[in-house]
Amino acid sequence: MKTRLILVGGFLGAGKTTLLWEAAQRFAERGLRVGLITNDQAPELVDTAFLARDNVKVAEVNGSCFCCNFQGLLDAVDQVRTAADADVIIAEPVGSCTDLSATILQPLKDFCRSELVVSPLSVMTDPARLADILDGGTAGLHSSAAYIFRKQMEEADLVVISKSDLLSADELEVLKKRLAQAYPRAEISAVSAKTGDGLDEWLDSVAAQSESGRHVAAVDYDVYAEGEAVLGWLNATLALRGKPTEWNVFAERLLRGLSQCFDSRGAAVGHVKLMLVADDGFLIGNLTGKGDTLNIRGHAGTSSSARLIINARVQMTPDVLEEIVRGRVVSSCSGDLTATDVAWRCLRPGRPKPTHRYNHVVTC
Repeated sequence: MKTRLILVGGFLGAGKTTLLWEAAQRFAERGLRVGLITNDQAPELVDTAFLARDNVKVAEVNGSCFCCNFQGLLDAVDQVRTAADADVIIAEPVGSCTDLSATILQPLKDFCRSELVVSPLSVMTDPARLADILDGGTAGLHSSAAYIFRKQMEEADLVVISKSDLLSADELEVLKKRLAQAYPRAEISAVSAKTGDGLDEWLDSVAAQSESGRHVAAVDYDVYAEGEAVLGWLNATLALRGKPTEWNVFAERLLRGLSQCFDSRGAAVGHVKLMLVADDGFLIGNLTGKGDTLNIRGHAGTSSSARLIINARVQMTPDVLEEIVRGRVVSSCSGDLTATDVAWRCLRPGRPKPTHRYNHVVTC
């Protein structure tokens, strides 16, 4: 029995992880066994910790992107297939990666056709950035990072507008038409993980089709490498302990402080994610741009200790990013808490060196 593999790409902050969680729940409601695979340049991922809380089988490929560690992806697929006896696996590549059709989908179709059915490549796009990108702008990103954003949509089989609840019906239709004109080879749809609008339609589409990676984009790896390298990359886990603290207030104070620091420097935010786990629950915080994008879901209650995971992708050098995050953590603790490092990685991604790169579409 073959397992269906659904790859969901898209730029940082597009809402992929929330969509993965919702998709996993809906597939389970349809009686299907589901596994998930996350991906990052470093361990200590908010995404993995969040997705694993609901007893979904999750494998993580860290230290490099799927394309540069293709065997790591295959191992993760085998791990999830075995652990979950999965009918469906949904995989989320690094948000700053592109060229997925050439480096992931074509090799999968070539090497794994007896074990996997590979669904069309879905690329999620944040409407807050999309309109400016379609206008020829950069959505506040470095021009090379905006190049990655565009290439992701160019190679997509399906371009999916995420967070559609933020748009009026008229605004959504205009954006769909503009996308269809700019990327005529892709199917266009829209979803809202918050309201559920369009989610079942997207799932029906990716679960029924088996023609994936229908085209290979031409990618300038010098520009691509620069687009990733302009981002500082921080993954950290901290133990917080001290006086009883209302953790939702703490998380909002931390994210607002970080946002103010980044905005004052004119530093574009790819995303900042945090997950805080305490005795009475957990919360997820997100920042995908300026301060008005701040969002906190869940409730962690009030207690004297918690575990905090922070992932930040911001357009600045790693040392400056580390200094800002450490400073805002200390400031947010306000002398009432101590923050102890459990794990801390801050880096700048290296040049992509894919294991495989096909210049043609593999037919199954």
